[in-house]
Amino acid sequence: MEGDCLSCIKYLMFIFNFFIFLGGAFLLGVGIWVLVDPTGFREIVAANPLLFTGVYAILILGGMLFLLGFLGCCGAIRENKCLLLFFFMLILVIFLAELAVAILAFIFREHLTRDYFTKELKTHYQGTNSTDVFTSTWNAIMTTFDCCGVNSAEDFEEQSLFRRLNPSRLVPEVCCQRNDLMMSKEDCLKGIMPIRNKGCYSAVVDYFETYIYMAGALAIVVLTIELFAMVFAMCLFRGIQ
Repeated sequence: MEGDCLSCIKYLMFIFNFFIFLGGAFLLGVGIWVLVDPTGFREIVAANPLLFTGVYAILILGGMLFLLGFLGCCGAIRENKCLLLFFFMLILVIFLAELAVAILAFIFREHLTRDYFTKELKTHYQGTNSTDVFTSTWNAIMTTFDCCGVNSAEDFEEQSLFRRLNPSRLVPEVCCQRNDLMMSKEDCLKGIMPIRNKGCYSAVVDYFETYIYMAGALAIVVLTIELFAMVFAMCLFRGIQ
């Protein structure tokens, strides 16, 4: 009876980790393809800091899942205690890292307020043509979410760094990039009628509000799977003679 239970755990672990292995291989393939694609997709990604960071995040996540699935499959089929222990330790590290991120997010939640982002934007944002990482990231956000500033175009007031560096412009050029309205870009830059007048804080919150419950449910499912994987790994580890 104990042998049948052990065999059941072994094959469940194999199937579970085989799908993790395939998922990791797929993410690795997508990330590598984007980086080496000769058709110019790499240049498009490299021009957008958010997408560029996302590609490397996909590569790291894919690599971890690939390694995790490989160790789990090999450890289960070969009944290798060393691989199973390494598999358990790797999942434990990931599990603890996720908990640490959740705790830090709770502790520093005041840094995600509208006032905090407004202060940072006024202090560090330089302009559309700047190569500064902070500025480039904000330009990507304003382009992606079709917005301007944290609250509105009024965030670029006289006391802001942007206005001190660009005294002849009331708004950044990125706030004027729309093709569906007939308007002079110069009029927009002078603040006569900023096209993107919706704040990015509201735009981002509205966009992710639909997915926040889905993300929470997914996080709970992932943590539960990791707990079961650690339990299965330890059961199989202890059952191997």
